[in-house]
Amino acid sequence: MKIELLIIDPQNDFCDPASGSLYVTNAESDMKRLSYLIIRLNKKISQIHITLDSHHKNDLAHPSFWINSNGKHPDPMITNITEDDMKNGVWKPVNPALFNRMFNYVKELKRTGRYDLTVWVPHCIINTPGACINSNILKAIDVWCGETRYVDYVTKGSNPLTEHYSAVKAEVPDPQDPTTQLNMPLLETLQKADEILIAGEALSHCVANTVRDIANNFGEENIKKLVLLEDASSPVGLPVFKQMADDFVNEMIGRGMRISTTDKYMI
Repeated sequence: MKIELLIIDPQNDFCDPASGSLYVTNAESDMKRLSYLIIRLNKKISQIHITLDSHHKNDLAHPSFWINSNGKHPDPMITNITEDDMKNGVWKPVNPALFNRMFNYVKELKRTGRYDLTVWVPHCIINTPGACINSNILKAIDVWCGETRYVDYVTKGSNPLTEHYSAVKAEVPDPQDPTTQLNMPLLETLQKADEILIAGEALSHCVANTVRDIANNFGEENIKKLVLLEDASSPVGLPVFKQMADDFVNEMIGRGMRISTTDKYMI
């Protein structure tokens, strides 16, 4: 059986309780459990794909990008920026040349039913320790790779003018930037699998959007290939995000996704 493992954003800024700028509660335990599964299954896993959030310091989802009429930047984690906010002058880009582009951006988010633009603390800044992979996962994939295998690393988020929760495509793809558009090589590889194990951070956002985008481009009959390792993925800590994670899991179970845990899968 061809088993592929998709690990979403197992990076220090999400997984390190001491230094992670956007630490997801219990993520370090998620990664430890996942590392045991990788070592236990080893050669039974045909391919490992690891997505990597990769942001610039100045990004539309970071506070420094936006300003209000009093010259203050938005508070991260609790600020969403909508079409009405921009119409009413509540928030505007620090760079006025980007106003029209950002106004059209938030309108498109609303039209397509994606999340409102959320302001986060700066995280996974390119070439910083926070963007590096959790140490337990590094050790496990080193064992898995052996002398002949390679991990497929999938970077996302380096375009500072669109959010990129999903590893499959950006929230609003930039027609001038292929890295924000549908990742057909990843989808085509996953379609050839018999089972696709899903794990990573955070369940409420990057995991949820990645799985939804896979399902929406997979064909309903293939969704049963997806297996969420529920003890290797956690939501961002606020109650609203916990509810978003629960809604995602229930939605995808209804569409055919299966649930397992790292200690019970293939036992």
